[in-house]
Parts: sequence; C-alpha cells; structure tokens
Amino acid sequence: MHVGHLLRGVVLLVLAPVLTIITSIAGLAGTMLFGMSSSAAQRFPRLWAKILLAVSGAAVIIKGGGSLKNGNPYIFAGNHQSQFDIFALQGCLGHDFRWLAKKELFDVPVFGAAMRRVGYIPVDRSHSRAAVKSLDEAAQRIAAGTSVIIFPEGTRSADGELLPFKSGAMVLAIKAGVPVVPLAIVGTHAILPKGRLLAKPGKVVIRLGEPIETSGYKVSQKHELAERLQAAVAALIAEERGGGAGA
Repeated sequence: MHVGHLLRGVVLLVLAPVLTIITSIAGLAGTMLFGMSSSAAQRFPRLWAKILLAVSGAAVIIKGGGSLKNGNPYIFAGNHQSQFDIFALQGCLGHDFRWLAKKELFDVPVFGAAMRRVGYIPVDRSHSRAAVKSLDEAAQRIAAGTSVIIFPEGTRSADGELLPFKSGAMVLAIKAGVPVVPLAIVGTHAILPKGRLLAKPGKVVIRLGEPIETSGYKVSQKHELAERLQAAVAALIAEERGGGAGA
C-alpha cells in the first residue's frame, strides 16, 4: 500500500471510534437538551460519515433514484461488500432513513442511548418470541413512515460477489407493506474488504433501482420476493460494471 494511503488508513482507524463518541454525545445533547427531532438529528451521523469519507479519500457517486418521492417510506435493500458501505450510505444516500441494529448495541453506554434518540430501530436476532415481536415493531415503524436500509445477504461478502438473499429480511418488507428499493454498492470492497483493518482511497458508486411494491406479497411468498430483489440488485451491479457477468 502507498505510504500516503497507509497513513490515511491509520488515521481513519483511530479517528472512527473517537468521532463516534463525539457525534453520539452531540446527538444526545441535540435531542435531549435542544429538542431536536430525530430527523433533524440525522445531521450528526451524516457529518460523522462525511468526515470519515473525506479522511479515507473515498469519492461517492449516487446514480438513479429519480422516481423516489420525498417523505414516502422505503426499505432500501442492497448488497453488502464492506463495513465501508455504512459510511457511504450514511453520508451520501440523501434520503431520511434509519438503521436497523441488533438490540445488544442499544446497551452500549452513550452510543446505544444516542441510537435510540436519533430513531434507530432495535432488532432481536434470536429465534424467540421476543425476536418476532421486535420484527413486528420494526415493521410498524416503517409502515408509519420511517425508511430503513437492510442488507439481505445477512453478512459482508468475503470476495465482493453477491451472496444469496435471505428470506427473513423479506418478512419485514412484506409486513411493513412499503416499497423495497434495490440498491447496488460498487467499489467499497476494493477500499476495505472483509478482514482488512486499513481502508484505502477509492471510488464508490451507489446505484438505485426502481421501487418494488410489496403490498401484493404474502409472508408465504418471501422466497419469491427475495429472488426478485436479488435479481434486481445483480442487474444494477452488472450495469455499473459495464454489463459484466456476476455481481
């Protein structure tokens, strides 16, 4: 790795946790002391991501999304190449959305409280009655007007190629009854692949597809929706890569 790139990577690695604490405190102060709404408080995680993108030397380009309507709730569903996906989406997507996060993160001091205050949605990933309840509550939040981002692969791809979409995420989409927007992320795997600590500069493209209506699907059709969504994301990736095969 180039010396300059190595230095950027080290600075990013050290800065990220420090900046996370600072923006968490800012989010808590904004919502608790100054009465900021959760939507207004999104400026803090956006600023967090933009700073980290600038430090890393990453350039993010958004393509598509012209048919999306401001104020309408969507579930953005995309491939997951890297932890860097979070920086790129948080800083540059341009839509008011919240993250779904495992409920254990909400127990982390300061950080967990800040996530609650800015409207992030806890999800129980265990196989229990509580997990079903948390999924239903998340669906209700989305149906009531909260857009979210999900990664239906369930984990980061080790080689940057598209993994099969899990049907569990489709249950959330069907229960919420809002359109799902296929989303392709290209470039983050080269910047920070799974298993590497130091990021390097690069270009990231986030390409948005046409929304897929979920109101006509039943939970029993979750596999059909997963296959349709995966095909849409694969097509977006191939389009961005110039029509090459694979994802």
